[in-house]
This record gives sequence, C-alpha cells and structure tokens, in this order.
Amino acid sequence: MQVPDTKIAEIIDGELIVSPRPASPHAATAGAVFTDLAGFGGGARNPGGPGGWWIVFEPELHSGDDVLVPDLAAWRHERMPRIPNVAAFTLAPDWICEVISPSTGRVDRSRKTRIYAREGVGHLWLVDPLLRTLEVYRLDGGAGDERRWVVVGTHGGDERVRPEPFADAEIALERWWVVDVGGPSS
Repeated sequence: MQVPDTKIAEIIDGELIVSPRPASPHAATAGAVFTDLAGFGGGARNPGGPGGWWIVFEPELHSGDDVLVPDLAAWRHERMPRIPNVAAFTLAPDWICEVISPSTGRVDRSRKTRIYAREGVGHLWLVDPLLRTLEVYRLDGGAGDERRWVVVGTHGGDERVRPEPFADAEIALERWWVVDVGGPSS
C-alpha cells in the first residue's frame, strides 16, 4: 500500500517486487497488442468479431500468497461468463501477455512464468519491443510441477501471424513496434 503510483508492486514467493512504470516502447507495444486483440472481446462491443474473451489491461491477479500484474490477461467467456467488479482476480486467466522490459525481463521469464504454469494459464505470450519478437507458449502436462511451457511459435519484425489462442485473426507485428526509439523527449 505504500508503494508510490509511479511503481508497480507484485508479491512473488513472499517477496515484494517493485518495478518502475514501463518506458514508452513497452507501453506502446502493450497498447498495440491490446488494440489488435480487442475484436476478441465480442459481445455488444464487437458483435461481428470472433469474440468469446474478456481481455483486461494490467489486471491484478491473486494466487495464494502471490500477487501478479501481467501486462494483459484474458479469460474465455465459458470460464468467466461475466467480468466481476473486483479490484483483483482470483480465477487464473486462460492467456497472459508479458511485454518484456530490461528491468523486468528476468522476473517475467522465470518466476512469473512458473506461477502462471502452476495456476494453469493455458497460453503465454512474451513480447519484446526492443528485439521486436513474439514468443508464443502453450501449457502442457498434468497438474502442478508436471506442467511445462511448450514453444508453439516464435515470430519477429514485420511478420504477419496467427498466434494461439487468437489464431482467428491475422496480426501484423510491425504495428507493435515503436519505429524510432530515441532518447527522452524535451
């Protein structure tokens, strides 16, 4: 509660992890991913789209003693028929997207992905706006420690892709990348 609004606080394995708010390449990429997937929200907002998902930007996820804040998460309507009016979600998402930053990459790729697997998140995307890459993972295996992430696709640059679990729409990755990543603006 004492972490300033300029930081993101997560609790992983009992440890408070405080990260800076994302820099512009990270924020722009997260926004572009969200925009490209908005059609999967379906319902009254997009009656002609593929639908079937609740897609949420930076949700707070509570799993046991762990508190995580992925960049994006989505739940299938079948598992969560209505989006609850809550400050934090306790139902594990079906899909998570982490946009990798230099300051958070190690935690995103190791500690958080282990928790996502433990909780049964079906798909995970790791998006690196500086390397301009998308890594797509699917959860494989039974329960608990038997679950493993399987790489189902690696993409980059200006490819056009149909990544799981949103293969119903083609995504032009070039839209996700900030073209000129210069120094701070004046």
